[in-house]
Amino acid sequence: MKFTLAAVLLLCSSFIFAQARPEDGGHEIQLWSGGGHSVSGGRGDTSVWNVGLRYGWILTRPHGPGFLKGRFEYAVDAVPVFMVFQPVLIPVGQTGTTSDASTVYGGGVNPLNLKWNLASRGSVAPYLELSGGTLFTTHEVPPGTSTVNFTSSAAVGVHLLGDSKSLSLEVRYLHISNAGLTVPNPGINTVQVRLGIGKFFGKH
Repeated sequence: MKFTLAAVLLLCSSFIFAQARPEDGGHEIQLWSGGGHSVSGGRGDTSVWNVGLRYGWILTRPHGPGFLKGRFEYAVDAVPVFMVFQPVLIPVGQTGTTSDASTVYGGGVNPLNLKWNLASRGSVAPYLELSGGTLFTTHEVPPGTSTVNFTSSAAVGVHLLGDSKSLSLEVRYLHISNAGLTVPNPGINTVQVRLGIGKFFGKH
């Protein structure tokens, strides 16, 4: 236990004493992974887990009033792994229970990530984000709907800035819907926790 605590403290300290941070005209690369469970407002009893790779462009100098002052970043995500754990659709007349579950595999791309990196001088850099993308899956998500869906999300998180790398931790609300491609279109709403490791680097 003491060894584990010491290792965690050492890792955190390596991200504190010097920081590579968001800069005007700079870029961000990141590998991230997140997962969560469905909440009210759509099809329930569903969980998701995904992995993505991000590239971002920091487009502005700090703007805004007071604590909202920050830099605007535009980013794109490739999402090669998107797993959905959802209930099996039981045909009428067959036996089954709502505990029956199916794993659906997929992937996608998020071409629209609008990120506001709040200006900070310390090693902790908060951010806000709105995102949108497309998801393609091997089976219908939710069951009985479509294998093509659109994703929209909003997130709040923090970067832990290190000398050459940064860690990120965020909470994200993710909506999955086929936008009327099929009927019905109940959608899925999830709350995710996402972790990332990456780096900010200056303009070229």
